[in-house]
Amino acid sequence: MMKRIGGLFQIASVVLLALAVLPSTVLAQNNNSFAAAGLGMGLILFWLVFALAGYIYMSLALQTIAAKTNTANGWLAWIPIANIFLMLSVAKKPMWWFILFLVPIVNIVIIIMVWMAIAESRGKPSWWGILTIVPAVGIVVPGVLAWAD
Repeated sequence: MMKRIGGLFQIASVVLLALAVLPSTVLAQNNNSFAAAGLGMGLILFWLVFALAGYIYMSLALQTIAAKTNTANGWLAWIPIANIFLMLSVAKKPMWWFILFLVPIVNIVIIIMVWMAIAESRGKPSWWGILTIVPAVGIVVPGVLAWAD
């Protein structure tokens, strides 16, 4: 899921960067470079706030899931690479699966399998793990697994 969210943030960053560059070039042609720089910086700041909010949401959700499943070291949810090890621990999967997270196509299957196991550990149906690859729903699934009883 974190990889999926990261992919969504990459797509959002490319779109926002395009929105920042295109008006900047149009405004720069009219000798209005200060307005162009301001617009670009505003869009970049918007993206950073959006990315930070997503990071905080995912970290809180993963930390709450770890606490509700009695998994040690829930604070690892806040450390970017270590949160994958926390997800593997919650899912009760071997730690060497981390290597599979680094393989480009295999990581999608592994992420689904890990989120399916996390859903089962929270007492939800395992098919909830498949929902993590659906763009709009994939953002909601960690929150539901964390805060729904």
